[in-house]
Amino acid sequence: MIYSMTAFARRELKADWGNVVWEIRSVNQRYLETHFRLPEQFRALEPALRERFRQKLNRGKIECTLRFSPNEGNEADLSMNKALAKQLLDAADWIQSHGQSSGVNPFDVLRWPGVISAEEQDMETIHSQTLGEFDATLKDLIQSRADEGSNMQTLIEDRLDSIETEAAKVRQQMPDILQWQRERLQKKFEDAKVDADDGRIEQELVILAQRVDVAEELDRLDSHVGETRKILKKGGPCGRRLDFMMQEFNRESNTLGSKSINADITQSAVELKVLIEQMREQIQNIE
Repeated sequence: MIYSMTAFARRELKADWGNVVWEIRSVNQRYLETHFRLPEQFRALEPALRERFRQKLNRGKIECTLRFSPNEGNEADLSMNKALAKQLLDAADWIQSHGQSSGVNPFDVLRWPGVISAEEQDMETIHSQTLGEFDATLKDLIQSRADEGSNMQTLIEDRLDSIETEAAKVRQQMPDILQWQRERLQKKFEDAKVDADDGRIEQELVILAQRVDVAEELDRLDSHVGETRKILKKGGPCGRRLDFMMQEFNRESNTLGSKSINADITQSAVELKVLIEQMREQIQNIE
């Protein structure tokens, strides 16, 4: 299976402590490049997230966003250190009994460090559940990349079929083209009123045939088609290898076009260039 580098996945988790929403976007990139947008209380997760991407993906520019909304109805309970509060009040009474104070404000006692405390949220549990939801989102992203990759593979295989068809068409036309060239050459001799025996004509045809022979290019095209099919069948991270194959395809189609002496061969060379370019555009997005 091959994978596209273009995909998107989104998941939302609702819990008693609040809601989190993961969004992961992936586009084509030469290497693996990850960018994160995380709330401050989740910054500690970034190394774990980066490692998960590294283990599952090979190429692509990844933008990972986390949105967090705490549950306002889940406010932490306040607790009071009554022993400390009593000590403060006793100390205030002692000071007042010596005429040094006119009374104590209860809110001043409550504001004293350690008298009132709020139970902190269990961030370890929140992080664990948030990471679990991230793993599910990453799985969705990989599946999306696989689905798109399957579509791209079908398109590329269709273009490979068309390349084989064009190569076979050119190969089938070559005998007729050489015969047409023979008649054309003979007519030129006749128009010029030059006596030329069959040996002279054959000699000229041999020279011409060597110059316009495209059998080697057609054989290479068939070979490149077979190799590309093997790469697609093997699957995995194969974008760079496929991109190299497109360069090889282009080389043969250019040579075929430069050797063309017939409008039909020229048309086939142009069609090959179009097919190769269509494959190359898809391959730019393959992992």
